[in-house]
Amino acid sequence: MLRVVQAAVSAALPRMSTPALDPTDDRRWAWLPPIGSPGYYGLLVAVGMLVLGPLGGLAASYMNFAVGFYVNAQVMAGILGSIVTLGYGAAGRHGANYMQTMAASVAGMMAMSSLLQARVWLGLPPVPHWQLVTYMLAIGLLGCGIGMLYTPVLVERMKLTYPSGLAVANIIRALTDPVLLRRSVGRLFGGMAAGLGLGVASVKVAVLGAIEMSVATFGAGLIVGARITIPAITSGLLFWALTPTFVDIGWLQEGEPFRKIAFLIALGLILGATFIDIALILWQAVQRLRGIDPNPLPPTDETRGPRHSVPRLLAFVAASAVAVVVCGTQFFDVPLLFMVMGLAMTAVLVMGNGISVGISDSNPISSAFVVSVIVFALAGLTDPMVGLMAATVLLVATSIGCDMQQDRSTGWRLGSNRTLQFRFQVGGIFLGALLAVGIAELFMSAYPVLKLDQTLMSADQQPAQWSSAMTYKFVGVLRGLAEPNPHQTQAIVLGLVVGFAMELARKLLKRAAAYQRWVASGRAGFATDFCVDALVLPSPYAFSFGGFVNLPTSLWFGIGGIVSSVVNTFAQRRQRDDTLPSDMSATSLLGGGLIAGDALAALGLGVVGLLALL
Repeated sequence: MLRVVQAAVSAALPRMSTPALDPTDDRRWAWLPPIGSPGYYGLLVAVGMLVLGPLGGLAASYMNFAVGFYVNAQVMAGILGSIVTLGYGAAGRHGANYMQTMAASVAGMMAMSSLLQARVWLGLPPVPHWQLVTYMLAIGLLGCGIGMLYTPVLVERMKLTYPSGLAVANIIRALTDPVLLRRSVGRLFGGMAAGLGLGVASVKVAVLGAIEMSVATFGAGLIVGARITIPAITSGLLFWALTPTFVDIGWLQEGEPFRKIAFLIALGLILGATFIDIALILWQAVQRLRGIDPNPLPPTDETRGPRHSVPRLLAFVAASAVAVVVCGTQFFDVPLLFMVMGLAMTAVLVMGNGISVGISDSNPISSAFVVSVIVFALAGLTDPMVGLMAATVLLVATSIGCDMQQDRSTGWRLGSNRTLQFRFQVGGIFLGALLAVGIAELFMSAYPVLKLDQTLMSADQQPAQWSSAMTYKFVGVLRGLAEPNPHQTQAIVLGLVVGFAMELARKLLKRAAAYQRWVASGRAGFATDFCVDALVLPSPYAFSFGGFVNLPTSLWFGIGGIVSSVVNTFAQRRQRDDTLPSDMSATSLLGGGLIAGDALAALGLGVVGLLALL
């Protein structure tokens, strides 16, 4: 087993050599190790892996146990990492990016600690910790590999926005470049201050809590614009209006929120669209093998360093997949069929969820877990333990894989070396897998109430401090294996068919030469294309957002996009400022600041809440 894992690691880290020292050394402080030196990379690893990653992971784990969701550590790590590399000037942006990549992977793995809590709730027998660590490690490495494998398509060809990735890129560029800092400081840091204050207020002020104010969601809307956010409003309103219908046909019980069934339809929308996109990607790959590439990759401005190798990356993915299968079958007695099904669904969902993250900043990982359990049940699964360990592949790999894509979107904008960034994330997975098991044991030992199965408690028995909503969802669907719910399957199929039809119609319309000429003809064509994207035939990835969240969250996201589009459309024309990159617009800077401020607020509240319990 260890040889298989070592093979995966060797594929990712074939040599420990580092790039040559940067000849353009503009360090502000002489005591800093030169860029490219062993001391430089040691500094990045020490801060990213040992400080920023565990800090973000501790807050994420606490939020998962206490509430049931967590805030990605990428933005927080990007801010603090930029401060660490401030002395390197503009060249420090790459080091800050590598640190936030490593820190985000450590924190992302630690956030998966709720899976260990689910084992306890289900009353499963204890297993050696090294087996859990090895299994989590293998899945995390698989997610890294698949996520990076898709980045040339999602990040460079499709040029998806990845709102949090853009926010981090803008923060790093501003903090490490004095020119950009002077040009963007007001909007970026004003947004951060507002996000921090409103993020705390949304928790502490009853009125803001009642309207479910979501600062980061509003900020993401500012970044992506109304073409993406209006469909989120319409889908949220549609699902809300259909709630009585869902009750009448037996898909919901009276008083249940529409999300309980709508999230399955929404994930089906993503899957249906993903099948279209994967088919096109495979067709384009075949064309490129034949020497035909109508849409070549744009030139990249990566820093010097190790070259990206697709064959080596494919070997890494293959070795990781083998390690996952061996761990699942040998450690936890998961039948080979379910392991193979899990790998196949992972390949699809890392693509589909990645596009969803790129468009709307939403990664429905818990929905991926639930859908995988439903699919396993259709294949004959009845054992909750087998279901938990098989679905773990989907949850962890989808989370880490989409984080890799988000991180790479930042690196692509900054021109950071792709292979070095990948190696930093792989390094973070090793520590994250170990800490994921350790932090779960720590919390459950310190607070025994976390071991109590809340799915078997009455409403008045539920612990007030620890709602553990994510674990509750996992255990609830696993306990439902004994009594399969056909409505869940019907909801997924409905979403899949609708998503497939919507994306197919969009592709046919957008590729029609007559439609392209009309769109390019002037304002009328632009308005027509806007209406198609926003109202008539929206992207299933954007439309699905309203099924995963409460209606107020969709409204905050939608309002942010509408405000952004109005500002960018009707603002007075100004002389082009070549000192700012094209993606550092006023609304993107403000939106990124709001996301960053809200992330810092969540981190602070999480740490304060944890300390209050000690």
